[in-house]
Amino acid sequence: MTHDIEACSRDAATDADGYEELSVPVDGGELAVLRWPAADAGAPVVLALHGITANALSWARVAHHLAGRATLLAPDLRGRAAGRSLPGPYGIAAHAADVAAIADAFDLQEAVLAGHSMGAFVGAFTGVRHPARFASLVLVDGGLGFPAPTHLGADALLDAVLGPAMSRLTMIFPDRQAYRDHWRSHPAFSGSWSPWVEAYIQRDLVGTEPRLRSSCVLDAVRLDGTQVLCDPDVLAAIRQLILPTRLLWAERGLLNEPQGLYDEQRLAAAALDPARLTTHRVPGVNHYTVLVGDAGARTVAGHLLDAGHVLDLTEHSERRAPPRSVQ
Repeated sequence: MTHDIEACSRDAATDADGYEELSVPVDGGELAVLRWPAADAGAPVVLALHGITANALSWARVAHHLAGRATLLAPDLRGRAAGRSLPGPYGIAAHAADVAAIADAFDLQEAVLAGHSMGAFVGAFTGVRHPARFASLVLVDGGLGFPAPTHLGADALLDAVLGPAMSRLTMIFPDRQAYRDHWRSHPAFSGSWSPWVEAYIQRDLVGTEPRLRSSCVLDAVRLDGTQVLCDPDVLAAIRQLILPTRLLWAERGLLNEPQGLYDEQRLAAAALDPARLTTHRVPGVNHYTVLVGDAGARTVAGHLLDAGHVLDLTEHSERRAPPRSVQ
């Protein structure tokens, strides 16, 4: 990697899960990138992008199942967590420029680009803008959009689609336990709490007690969400890709409802080119647990390793001890 990447300080929980936090120059400042290194310097590299109100640690359980067979790089995207202080402009094109800057900083060659939810739309858009930087693309429950209802304004549309994720951004929490309790009551996490989820949600908090809040910059979330739902260039990206691409879709939805974002009928109606993009159902998971649940993360890791030509999908990921939770 190049000399302009700087290592940041790490705490005990960071060391326990084997990642380091690095700083990469981007337009307007620096972007934090978490790095889980591979055991072999010649192993493939995965650059992974999180969802609209998430952060880099949403990929930690996938890194656990990669088990050192690939290096995983995951940034806090502009306007979230350690990237909250970066200025606008926001939007999907700005994220794509940041991703290209990360690829340059790490001198990536033939890396696998991956994204979850909004990060999948960023991944598809980046793949169209910068196809020579990556070997393949893995989209996780995102990247393919559908026409939005025309009778709703932007804020109402975001509230309808994202629901609790949007309302959380304006809430104040007296302490970390209150934030934990808020997340544990979310139907998508019922029975799926883990140290990985704990670390992921705690990374989102900023401020001091008794006024803790989400790190997400509301203007960034609003613009990104509106573009994912309505911007024709963002919606068209998945059909313009020349990279080998696979879309992994969760069987269940954002609130763990039986209807997920995608199903066989919706995918068939989208008429995607199977020569360029394959689709894969991930059973028994919802929009969140496809990435942070054990079964979902294992499946995603398997596809990343397959995309990086490390193993085929009949093999099983190693199981390791979980990280300590952040208090």
